Parts: sequence; structure tokens; C-alpha cells
Amino acid sequence: MSVWDDVVGQEASVEVLRRAVRDAAGAPGAGSGGMTHAWLFTGPPGSGRSTAARAFAAALQCEQQGCGQCRACRTTLGGTHADVLVVATELITIKKEEVKSLVQVAHQHPSQGRWRIILVEDADRMMEKTSNVLLKSIEEPPEHTVWLLCAPSPEDIVPTIRSRCRPVQLRVPPVEAVADLLVRRDGVDPAMAAFAARAAQSHVGLARRLARDEGARIRRQEVLRIALSLRDVGEAVTQAGALVDVATEEAKAATEERNASERAAMLRSLGAEAAGSLPPALRSQLKALEEDQKRREKRLRLDVLDRALLDLASVYRDVLVLQLGAGVDLVNAELRDRLEDLARQWRPEDTLRRLDAISRTRSNLAEQSSLNVLLAVESMTLRLAGA
Repeated sequence: MSVWDDVVGQEASVEVLRRAVRDAAGAPGAGSGGMTHAWLFTGPPGSGRSTAARAFAAALQCEQQGCGQCRACRTTLGGTHADVLVVATELITIKKEEVKSLVQVAHQHPSQGRWRIILVEDADRMMEKTSNVLLKSIEEPPEHTVWLLCAPSPEDIVPTIRSRCRPVQLRVPPVEAVADLLVRRDGVDPAMAAFAARAAQSHVGLARRLARDEGARIRRQEVLRIALSLRDVGEAVTQAGALVDVATEEAKAATEERNASERAAMLRSLGAEAAGSLPPALRSQLKALEEDQKRREKRLRLDVLDRALLDLASVYRDVLVLQLGAGVDLVNAELRDRLEDLARQWRPEDTLRRLDAISRTRSNLAEQSSLNVLLAVESMTLRLAGA
């Protein structure tokens, strides 16, 4: 057993991290060739950025360089190690105040472990002004502090921080490696694991969800049917509304109970649990909580919608594979007959145009916070329908 067991399909990157752990084990904070104070883990969604970063953090704290069994390894991987702080925002951006508090923590000497480690899973969600707060701590790091930043690509991090971090580039793991992980770690049936890994396009988290959640598999099938049935303007507008409604309902269902619990906890802490109305001095605190909850729900809705768009894209990807005779496995092999029909009906350039429409919509939704989501998705489905 090792802390690296769940880091699948990343042999080259794991070897880089292992060497750094070995270098660090001899002289913590000495600045040896393999070890440095700031690391940037990048890779496409599902490549395991945060998993690799957590494994690295555990190995740095472990006296045996990542045995996976000692208290340091178990608490780090479990998120309870006193000297390992993991930041994973559920909002659209990471707040400036939150980064300021991280910088303060970075200057504290480790209380138990050999390092004070701060892992930021969504470093790409820091705005430039927020990143500037972090810059000084990375430029002049405390002796025993290590920063681990995760982002989809190096370009998602401002150059001033990116240039001061050692890069760790992860790749999309092989489908077989993801399926093996599901069987080995989660006890999933091999056939289901193979389907889930393929359908998730090697995204480890999504594969696990598809393997364990029948509702997720049903929702995915409904999304695939959209790509197979779009024929005219009316259908395009209807399906766009359905996509957005499903994302909104799923986000609301996932956050409703938590929102109510957070509101009740805040009212108790303010001593206003039984009050009919809040005094003006307390309303601002409750309003700030409600605004955070709205931002969290918005991000989740966009995340759900983005997953649906990826599933849509997988259909057109498969059609293009058949049209070009690429000789690679289909993501949606169970739909091969229908995919072959579409491959005969369209030209390859038509399929590429549809893939481009999905890609542009994903980019616009991710980059433009004020974008009208429904209009953006309607515009996409109209292009998918050939309108």
C-alpha cells in the first residue's frame, strides 16, 4: 500500500514527486534540487490533480516517504492533518480575504508534521488581485511551508505566480487504469467499471459517480438522446430549456438542505433563532451568507451543465471517429448503430461545426459570469440542429 495507489496513469509525474520527497526527507527546507516551496499541478478535468497533490502532501509528512498506513498519511489523505490545509472553493471565485488568511497560516510553524502544507484545489479561481496577495508568500516563502496549487492549465494562473512554481503536468489516464481503480478501490463490478470509465472519458470522479449512481447513468442517457434527436428549431429550443432546467434542479436539490442548515446555524450563533425578524445589525451577516449560497448554487449549476455538454460532445466525437475511420474506441459504443446513421447523414465538417458549437458554449459559460445561460444553450442547440 502506498499514498500513490490512487494516482492512476501518471507514472512520469509520480516519479518526479517521489524524487522530490526523497530529496526533502534528508533536510526539510534546505532547498535541495528536487524539492521546492511551490508546485503547480495542471491537467485536464479528471486527471487527478488534487489526488496527486494530496498524495504528495502525505508523502512529505510521512517518515517513510508515503507508506499510506501511518497516521501522517492517513490524516493527510483524509483531510484532518493539523499541518495540511486544503482549500476547495464552492463559489465562482476564491475571495481575497480567504487568501489573506492562507498567507497568515503559511507563516505558522508546523505543529506536528515536518511541513506546513497549503493545497489550493481551485487556484485558477483566483482573480488577479487575489493572486497578488499570494505572490509575496510564494516569492519569500517561510522555511517550512509548501504551496500546492491545482489548475486545469498553466495559463489559468497569473504569470508571476506560475513562474515561481515547479510544474507537474498530468495527463488523461487510460480508460483501463481508471476501470482498474474502480474495481480495486470501490469494489465495482468489472463490467460496470469498464463502462463507467469509458463513458466518463477517463474522468476518475465522474466514472466513480456513474458506476455507483443509477440516477447519474439515467441522466446521461437523457443527454445523449438530445444529440441523437435534434432535428429542427422547435426541438432545439425545447431541449435547451430542458438542459438548463435539469442543471438548475440538480443544483438546487444538492444545496437546499445545506443552505437551510447553514442559515439555522448562523441564527443560533447570533442568538436570533426564535426571533421573528432580525435587527438591522444582524441582517448584513445573514445577507452575506445568502449571497455566498447563491454563488455556490450558480457554480454547481454551471458544473452540472458543463458535464452535460461534455456528454453531448462525446456523441459528436464518436460520429467523427466513424467518419474519419480513426480506429479508436467509441465512448458510446452501445449506440454504435445510431452513431453510424449520423456518420452517413453528415459530412465531417458538419460534425466539427457541432463540436465547435459545444466547445464555444463551454468556454463562454466558464468565462462570462453575466452570460444568460438559457440563451447561450439555445444558441448552441440551434447550431447542433443545423438551424
